[in-house]
Amino acid sequence: MTTKRAAIFDVDGTLVDTNHLHVVTWWEAFRQAGHHVPMREIHRAVGLSGGDLLDHLLGDGADRDLDENERLTAAHHALYATYFERLPALEAAGDLLRALAGRGWGIVLATSASGAELTALRSAIGADDVILGATSADDVADGKPAPDPVQQARELAGVPSERAVFVGDTVWDMKAAVRDGAVPVAVLSGGIPRADLEAAGAHAVYRDPADLLARLDSSIFADLE
Repeated sequence: MTTKRAAIFDVDGTLVDTNHLHVVTWWEAFRQAGHHVPMREIHRAVGLSGGDLLDHLLGDGADRDLDENERLTAAHHALYATYFERLPALEAAGDLLRALAGRGWGIVLATSASGAELTALRSAIGADDVILGATSADDVADGKPAPDPVQQARELAGVPSERAVFVGDTVWDMKAAVRDGAVPVAVLSGGIPRADLEAAGAHAVYRDPADLLARLDSSIFADLE
């Protein structure tokens, strides 16, 4: 029987304090294109891949100009990229990853970010020495809440679902973990209410990475060791 185990982490809102930057930059991209989308609705959609986010907020993409989708996505990326050099890691994010790696966990990131954005996020976390790899929206057919990103991350670590814990900050993260069979653990640092995360399947909820690190010995991570 394998003794391997994987700690899989979402990034935005979970390890790096970027959810509200995404809200503002998506809002501005929509505004420039003549769409009036409330920020509260954008916030609830953060964590979906770009195409799924647009479908969720603007309706089925089949009814929209595909060129507009590309323009909206490009505008959001350009606006968000202005923050790449100063993305703020959440307190103890890197320390949490190193502590888990020291306890024998394989660390993998599962995020909708890719390319230069993912590079900037990893730089903010500052724990590349313990990260085995990362899966992005470019690596899977369907993003969260489909299980594909979690499954792909598990495959990078070489573990079955019952030996994996997925930590995220959105209902999309929790649903993806549940569908994969990994243990869903939530943090409140992305701004989503505890009740919503628990309703989506969260096994446990922590304030932020620092809170999880402080309670690691009584967490599901300790139970699976």
